[in-house]
Amino acid sequence: MLVGGGLGIVLYHASFGFTSAWRVFITERRGRGLRAQMVMLALAVVLFFPALGSGTLFGHPVHGFVSPIGVSVIVGAFLFGLGMQLGGGCASGTLFTVGGGNARMVITLLFFIVGSVIGTAHFAWWQSLPAFQPTSMIDLFGTGGGIAASLVLFAAIAVLTVVMEKRRHGQLEQAAHVPHGPARWLTGPWPLLAGAIGLAILNFLTLSLAGRPWGITSAFALWGAKVFQAVGGDVTAWGYWQNPGRAASLNSSIFSDVTTVMNIGIILGAGLAASLAGRFAPNFRIPMRSVAAAVIGGLFLGYGARLAFGCNIGAYFSGIASGSLHGWLWLVAAFAGNMFGVKLRPLFFPGPAKPAAASC
Repeated sequence: MLVGGGLGIVLYHASFGFTSAWRVFITERRGRGLRAQMVMLALAVVLFFPALGSGTLFGHPVHGFVSPIGVSVIVGAFLFGLGMQLGGGCASGTLFTVGGGNARMVITLLFFIVGSVIGTAHFAWWQSLPAFQPTSMIDLFGTGGGIAASLVLFAAIAVLTVVMEKRRHGQLEQAAHVPHGPARWLTGPWPLLAGAIGLAILNFLTLSLAGRPWGITSAFALWGAKVFQAVGGDVTAWGYWQNPGRAASLNSSIFSDVTTVMNIGIILGAGLAASLAGRFAPNFRIPMRSVAAAVIGGLFLGYGARLAFGCNIGAYFSGIASGSLHGWLWLVAAFAGNMFGVKLRPLFFPGPAKPAAASC
């Protein structure tokens, strides 16, 4: 719960967005947000790979998120990317903006959960489609080689954003002025780089406590399944819930689920950060087209996350930090989905596509 709270504070105070960072790069070729993500991933890889290579951390067994590479990842990540732009956030962004008082994102979260349940119903069929076995860069290149290969890829992406941004604008975007002094660590805002470092360290702390990296959306599927069962439905025959660990979660209290507890912590941490910043002010006047986008986007987010073995956190951040090649495939397919989603945004959001600074 405390680690989740820390994640919520970091996400909110640093306005660390995945959706907005990708949208700004797609529409304006501004890459500061993407470069911050590369710093986050680089630090995470340096921290994670030695522990995952040895299989233990502080004397406890640990494992990464390494998943198959196949059709379901491509389709799921593309749908998730599309949902990011329509829903207005990713998995982490949905939680921290809900905690920060964004009423519209409550709608996205509700349909994120619905989409997750639908995804579990279809999960077995999607997994029957062609796929390669789970593959890790640690297995391919060893711990040191995997770190080196990953850092080269992060650097290449960062350099690409620099080249494209300078080609469009002539110079790199300057970071907004951040007030100095110890008080700003309570009230924000924080530098984007501080957010990148904070998220990497807290994900590593999650690995040490939970024995696996940070994830978010498996809890959404669990919440939705429990509600569905409470109203008379039965999910136990669905292939997704045949996994012993998931079946055990289904038969236990949600508060025994680590991901659930961390998600609640993120919401509470973001709420605390928004209150300290004096910015907790929910607005319930939401245009109908924006509501429609939240509903559609939430469904795509939930459904896509289940097909792709995770979201921007479980598949992208934690997947790449685990060395999983499926995380890199997720990045490519989700970015394509974001590009399509940006094209659809004018149907739901009139006016310029530039996102608000604190959106995901």
